[in-house]
Amino acid sequence: MAQPHLANFAVTFLVFGLILLATAWKVLKDARTDSHVEVAKLPAVRLTRRFFAVTDDYRGTRFTVREGGRRALTPFALVALAILGTDVVFAVDSVPAVYGITGDPYLVFATNAFALLGLRALYFVLEGALGQLRHLGYGLSLILAFIGVKLVLHWAHGVWEGVPTVPTLASLLVIVGILAVTVLTSVVAERRDARSRVDATSSS
Repeated sequence: MAQPHLANFAVTFLVFGLILLATAWKVLKDARTDSHVEVAKLPAVRLTRRFFAVTDDYRGTRFTVREGGRRALTPFALVALAILGTDVVFAVDSVPAVYGITGDPYLVFATNAFALLGLRALYFVLEGALGQLRHLGYGLSLILAFIGVKLVLHWAHGVWEGVPTVPTLASLLVIVGILAVTVLTSVVAERRDARSRVDATSSS
C-alpha cells in the first residue's frame, strides 16, 4: 500500500501560509502596542470558567477544593490549564513553520514533539530574555510573514509551475539573519538606554 506523502495535501500549505501571515500581523500589532497577556482572558481559562466554579484565592498548591458543597478549581489549576493550552497552541502553530523549512514527515513530527516537550522548560529562560530583546516581536513577525509567503509560493508552484519557490538554504539564512539583527538592535538599544540613565543620574 502506498504511503501518504505531504505533497498529497498541498492545499494545507496555502492554509498554513495564511495562518502564519495572520499570526505575523497579530505579533507585529502586539509588539507595537506592548500588550500584556492577561491569564484570565486566555481561551482555555475562559472556557474552564464556564463549566467549573473557581475560587477567588489560591489554596496552597491544591488544584481543587470543596467549597459550598461542591468541588471548585483554584487559580493554581487555571495557571496549569493556561500553560497546557499554550503548549497545544504552540505545537499546532509550529507545524506550518516547520513546513517552511522541510517537507519530510519524520522531521515535521520530531521537531514539533521535541519543541512541545521543551517548551515549559523555556518559560523561565524567555521570561528574562524577553525583557532584554525588545525588538523580538518585530523579528518574529518578519519570520512568520516570510515563512507564510514561502508556504503560499510553494502551494502556488504546484498549481502554476512558473511561480518561484524559496530554497531551504535561503530560508535558513533569512531566518538566522532576522534573528541576528533583532538581537543586535535590541542589545544596542538596551545599552543606549542604560547610558542615558547613567548620564541622567550623573547630571542630577
